[in-house]
Amino acid sequence: MALLDDNSGGKSQDPRTRMVARAAQEIAPGMVVNLGIGLPTKVIDHLPAGFPVCLHTENGMTGIGPTLPFEDADRNLIDAGGAYVSPLPGTAYFDSAVSFALVRSGRLDLTMLGAFEVAENGDLANWKIPGKFSPGAGGAIELAQKARRVVVLTTHTDRKGNPKLLQSCTLPLTATGRVARIFTDMAVVDVTPCGFALVELIDGVTVKEVQEATGATLHLPDHDIPTF
Repeated sequence: MALLDDNSGGKSQDPRTRMVARAAQEIAPGMVVNLGIGLPTKVIDHLPAGFPVCLHTENGMTGIGPTLPFEDADRNLIDAGGAYVSPLPGTAYFDSAVSFALVRSGRLDLTMLGAFEVAENGDLANWKIPGKFSPGAGGAIELAQKARRVVVLTTHTDRKGNPKLLQSCTLPLTATGRVARIFTDMAVVDVTPCGFALVELIDGVTVKEVQEATGATLHLPDHDIPTF
């Protein structure tokens, strides 16, 4: 899967676009994958046409296709984040009970979720900031606990520049010890038994910049770090 190109023919200069495109490469043929609300829902637009994956959305569909603009969409077909999606041959529709039976029974190979905070032991906080309105935990708690693999897409810091990757979460937890990999607008970071491990860098970002933006020890590989 190739990264999106900008008009000059090179890599997109938008770090979030690079992050989402890189995260799409985490999906292997034949997987059943849930794309969470926010940045993860954009992953679908970075999969090649006809890519053999079954995408699940917890509001009641499997086998969803690319997002569509308003003028082309069937307004009855939305994903969990409210984006208009398209059906594919084999698309299935069901109620919330069936949808979460799929989740709880461990049938999801992968879920991609957003995050407010991720701890170095894999704890995830993504549903509540005290003092701010939240519609509820939604499906994230069960998705994070029951999917076979959990990855996160998030900016490396919040709007005030505070790290989102921390020694321990300060916000109410969604799940404990479940995050395996984090894709940010600066890097790809794995959660290991020793803590955060730097895997890849976005082109133009330095190791020092990522270390300074991370609120925990960042372990470095003993080889050159690839860029994307």
